Amino acid sequence: MTAPLLAHATANGRMYARSTSEPPSVPSITTVIAQEPTTLDGWFAHMAATSLASDARLAEAAGNPGRLRTLAKEATLAADRYRDAAALRGDRVHGYCEQVALRALDKDHDVAGAREALKANGEEAFADRFDEWWQLYAVEPIAPEITVWNQEVGYAGTLDLVAKIAGRTCLIDFKTKGTDRNGQVKALNDKVVMQLVAGMKAQESLVDGVAGSWEPWAHGDDPLLLGVAIGETEVRPMRANPEVLRWHWYRFCSLRRAWETHLQVSEAGRALLPIAPPAPALQAAQPAH
Repeated sequence: MTAPLLAHATANGRMYARSTSEPPSVPSITTVIAQEPTTLDGWFAHMAATSLASDARLAEAAGNPGRLRTLAKEATLAADRYRDAAALRGDRVHGYCEQVALRALDKDHDVAGAREALKANGEEAFADRFDEWWQLYAVEPIAPEITVWNQEVGYAGTLDLVAKIAGRTCLIDFKTKGTDRNGQVKALNDKVVMQLVAGMKAQESLVDGVAGSWEPWAHGDDPLLLGVAIGETEVRPMRANPEVLRWHWYRFCSLRRAWETHLQVSEAGRALLPIAPPAPALQAAQPAH
């Protein structure tokens, strides 16, 4: 997947700049959404326990506290390893999707290279299922990986794809998903609606990142918002319910305010300061003996 030209990793999350010669000034859509608390304690514990239980060295380590501690420490990193591997897989799948769209637009592309990257990691089935979906839905790409900006609220992001399907303009977000025990692709999180509605509410889209030129956003007028779950067994597109879009927009705007408040708090200085014990109270003068 092509990294967005104007996106930067910062201490305050991913942020966007107006051009390559300017510093980042607004948070990304995903950084804003990440302000919403998510409890993953149970998942982290499950991943650690599963990793330890399936470790072939566990039987040999029984009765050896030192070796058991080493295995337990490694197991606590299982969730991080899974997350990192999933992120790399997602990048490869998104990269393939982008290259297919570029090919359809008769632009420079490397579909073969993107597919080979998936094949090298045993992930070619994702490409196969995506190709089937692309043909079945007769996707007509308009703009893959397009960066958008909302100056009024203060955020930016990069949409996976703007396309026409059955004559309707669609804003599309691809999500690489695993497969459940029934062979079905796992469900999308409702947060994808926030991501899509934030893209719809953009005011500008990028023309030239080096020059810092932007144009009015041309695809925000009642598009169909699609979250597309891409798995090894199927691709499942889901449309955002138009009846709930305003509430997810309000939710996004609230999280944007939360991000700014967090930034202001972190820049305000120390929240807690030391305090010395009070000076001893003056004693009433006692007559000398």
